[in-house]
Amino acid sequence: MQEICWGIIGCGDVTEKKSGPAFSKIPQSKLVAVMRRDAAKAADYARRHYVPRWYANADELIQDPEVNAIYIATPPDAHLEYTLKAAAAGKPVYVEKPMALNYNQCQQMIAACAEAQVSLYVAYYRRGQPFFRKIKELITSGAIGEVRLVNIRLYHPAKPDLSPTDLPWRVQPEISGGGLFFDLASHQLDLLDFFFGPITQAQGHTANQAGLYPAEDIVTANFSFDSGVQGSGVWCFTVAESARTDQTEIIGSAGRITYATFDSDIITLETAAGKQEIQIPYPEHVQQPLIQEMVAALLGQGTCPSTGESAARTALVMDKITATP
Repeated sequence: MQEICWGIIGCGDVTEKKSGPAFSKIPQSKLVAVMRRDAAKAADYARRHYVPRWYANADELIQDPEVNAIYIATPPDAHLEYTLKAAAAGKPVYVEKPMALNYNQCQQMIAACAEAQVSLYVAYYRRGQPFFRKIKELITSGAIGEVRLVNIRLYHPAKPDLSPTDLPWRVQPEISGGGLFFDLASHQLDLLDFFFGPITQAQGHTANQAGLYPAEDIVTANFSFDSGVQGSGVWCFTVAESARTDQTEIIGSAGRITYATFDSDIITLETAAGKQEIQIPYPEHVQQPLIQEMVAALLGQGTCPSTGESAARTALVMDKITATP
């Protein structure tokens, strides 16, 4: 390939700023087609983002001869289907997270892309951001000594406008794979894989305390890494606003790192030398650093840190924590 010509399947909210514009801001990359089942919305997106073509049928976009790479930005229940079709067409795939409804589907996607000899990447885009690269650098350089343990706490209040007859897809397990744990904790667990390597053991408990939707609304977990690092996490999505929390804490033999995955751009480093706050702003298009590495990989000029294999490991951990068959 001399240039990566992208087609997006599912041009919803995530593509408006987080990802979509970035495809055409990277050298040797451009967005040439988009698809949405609602033709009017597909046409509107194409007009607003200066995309040459739009479709209301995914198969037509996949078969577009100019499109040579597919970005699947639909809810997770369609990721497997569209990945298999893109692979059959011989086109590399970039798929939103979580990668699929469960680990088994992830394995099918990996196998199909391997058989077709096309690349498979997943939008765990924090792996590419300078903020999280800095955290990895601090860990690797020994800034806090030998890492002993990691704790995750993510508490959100319930959305006030939830309606039993019109629930967001993110809390419908048949569409999302689970509840907000699958949507948000997947980023956090994938980052731990990025920092420390694969999680080798995991177990957890889930409950639906508030009964606002079918999915779990609280998850607790314990997990460990091959290195011996131990971890724990609590995710609750029905707390009071005053209890809202987003903190991951990495504790070592010589210090501690704390950061928020979603709500802040400040890393706090505490050692015997004192407390230091490191601010690293997020990019305008949060997926752009990862997309840039992905484009380089597809052009044979580099590597991308978020692959089907790494994302499938996160899916397996979430399946174990929630005891999904």
